[in-house]
Amino acid sequence: MILTDTHTHLYADQFNEDRVEVVQRALDLGVKRFFIPAIDSETTQSMFELEKQFPENIFLMMGLHPTHVKENFKEELAHVKKWLDKRNFYAVGEIGIDLYWDKTLLKQQQEAFKTQINWAKEKNLPIVIHCRDAFDEVFEVLEEMKDAKLFGIFHCFTGNLEQAKKAISYNMKLGIGGVVTFKNGKIDQFLNEIPLKNIVLETDAPYLAPAPYRGKRNESSYLLKVAEKLATIYNISVEELAKITTQNSKDVFGV
Repeated sequence: MILTDTHTHLYADQFNEDRVEVVQRALDLGVKRFFIPAIDSETTQSMFELEKQFPENIFLMMGLHPTHVKENFKEELAHVKKWLDKRNFYAVGEIGIDLYWDKTLLKQQQEAFKTQINWAKEKNLPIVIHCRDAFDEVFEVLEEMKDAKLFGIFHCFTGNLEQAKKAISYNMKLGIGGVVTFKNGKIDQFLNEIPLKNIVLETDAPYLAPAPYRGKRNESSYLLKVAEKLATIYNISVEELAKITTQNSKDVFGV
């Protein structure tokens, strides 16, 4: 059985004491593929070091996270472009709009989002979307940018059925993580209406740990809890779910 964690921040400081053990625990449970989103220029070197440690299992993205779009966002975007032109990445991400913490930089976030979508299209790469308190704003950008080259993953999907269908209409797969195991997460109530071909698995580690670890540090080995919950929702075996969702991740990332 091969599981794919399509979104995990394994370079995060929360793993500084036991990163190798965290990866090994995941590998032992069948999580063999880890897709690593970028945040900003300060995380780039840590990502490269992680890739060196586990070259067979780590797949890197490059992008500027919306909560890190500040006054200097043009410099940060230049950093993203430099690396996209310099070496191979598997996606442009994570990018998008986040209005949870701060609404004052919405225009800058929109500009950064659109700019990075265009770079993804130029490189024939998928995008990985971060959306928090901003479904309408993200959909507005996707509607403007939609064409045959737009595709990717709607990371950490927490919307309703209508929003799920809309995201899929823009050639996005839904990244499903720990929220599906929460009693108040709600997405478990309609996911069986979404064909499994549109679903990929993720942890977003170290954030959003699934039950029974909710509130603790998340790690990629906990992807199995997400897979077990989804297998119940779709009434198939965990092995079959792993096979389908890993193939879905291959369809997106091309690897």
